[in-house]
Amino acid sequence: MIVMDVKINNFYAFKDFHMNMSYPKKIVNSYIRDEHLKERPNFRYKKVNIIMGANATGKTSFGQMLMSVFNFIHKKETAYLINRICDVKKEANFSIDFVMNRFTLYSMQIIIHPVNDDDYTENNIEVKIDKIKINKNDSYESCKKRMESKNNLSEYTASYVEELDKLSRLSWLFVSPEKEEKFKFPKGDFKKIYITVLEKTLKALDPSIEKVEELNDIDDSYVIRMKSKNVIIQEGSIVNESILSSGTKAGLEIARIVASILTNRNQFYYCDEKFSYVHSDIEKAFLSIMIDKLGENEQLFFTTHNMDILDLTLPKHSFIFMKKDIYNEKMPIKCISADEILKRNTDSLKSAVENDLFCTAPSVDCVYDIIS
Repeated sequence: MIVMDVKINNFYAFKDFHMNMSYPKKIVNSYIRDEHLKERPNFRYKKVNIIMGANATGKTSFGQMLMSVFNFIHKKETAYLINRICDVKKEANFSIDFVMNRFTLYSMQIIIHPVNDDDYTENNIEVKIDKIKINKNDSYESCKKRMESKNNLSEYTASYVEELDKLSRLSWLFVSPEKEEKFKFPKGDFKKIYITVLEKTLKALDPSIEKVEELNDIDDSYVIRMKSKNVIIQEGSIVNESILSSGTKAGLEIARIVASILTNRNQFYYCDEKFSYVHSDIEKAFLSIMIDKLGENEQLFFTTHNMDILDLTLPKHSFIFMKKDIYNEKMPIKCISADEILKRNTDSLKSAVENDLFCTAPSVDCVYDIIS
C-alpha cells in the first residue's frame, strides 16, 4: 500500500490539513532505490517520509489517524473514526489517495455529519471510493486529473460497508510508544526471523545482552540472557522490566519493524518515535537499514526529534516538518516539505533547520518565564 495524498478536517486537532506524498521530478543518483511505482517510472511517490517537528505538532496524531482509517477499512467499525472527532457539532471529513495493488489508484472520501445531543449512527457517515487504472506513462497527477473528470466520479452510497467491500485487505505495521496493548511475539515462520533480528537489535542497544531464546516449557515465554542476569518476557509482559533500560525495551518493536521490512512482510510502515531513548548513531544506523531494505511499492513513515538524521544523504523531499500555530483557527497544524523551500541541490537542510527556515522550532519563552 502506498499513500499518495491525505486531507484531514476536524479529527484530533487537524483542520484543513493536507499532506501530499508525490514529488515532481526524478532524482538522479538518489540514495533511495525505486522511488516510483513498479513498472510505472513516472508515478513517483515519497518512499521515505521522515516527519520532524516540536512536541504536540501532530506527528503521532497523524499516524494514529492513518491507523484509525486503516482499521475502519479493515473492520468496518465506525468507532475508529468517531472517537477521533474533535468537535462533534461540526462536520468531520477525511480523504486519502492510495495505491493498493500495482496499477490502480484509489481515492476514498469520508464525511461524518455532526450530531447535537444524540449519539452517532450509521446514517451520520458517508463513504465513497473511486478508482482508476494507472497507465504506463501516468504520473499521480495525471491519474488524479482523469479521476476527477465528471465521467469517473462516483456518488456517496447509503451503505459505507458496501463501499469498503470494494477494497481488499490492507497490509500495514505501526509501532508507537502510544500503543497500550501488550507486546505480542510473532507466530509461525516469521517468529524465527524476528527472534534473530531481536537478538542483534538488543545487543546493539545493550552490549551486556548475550542471547534471546524461547522457553520451550512455558507457552509464549522468552528469556533475554545477560552476562549477570536474565530477563523473562511472558505473555507479552516483561516480568522484571526494571533491569532493562527504556531504549532496550523499545528494541522489542524496533526489531519487529526491521524484521518486517527485511522480509517484505508489510507494505506500509509507520515508526513513531521508537528511538527517543536510543543513541543518535544507533538510530541513524537502524533507519539506514530500514531505508535500504524497503522493497518495491513499499513506504515508510518515520518520526523523530533527532537532528542528526538530517545528515543522511536523502532527497530533500523525504523530510516533512510539522508546525502548530494555536492562533490559526482555520489551520492550526500544517506540514512543510523541505523541497518546497530548498530548491537547489547545494542547499543545506541541516543549516536550514538550525536557522529555523521552516519556522518549526519550539518556543522556549515559557521555560525562561519560570525564573522571570
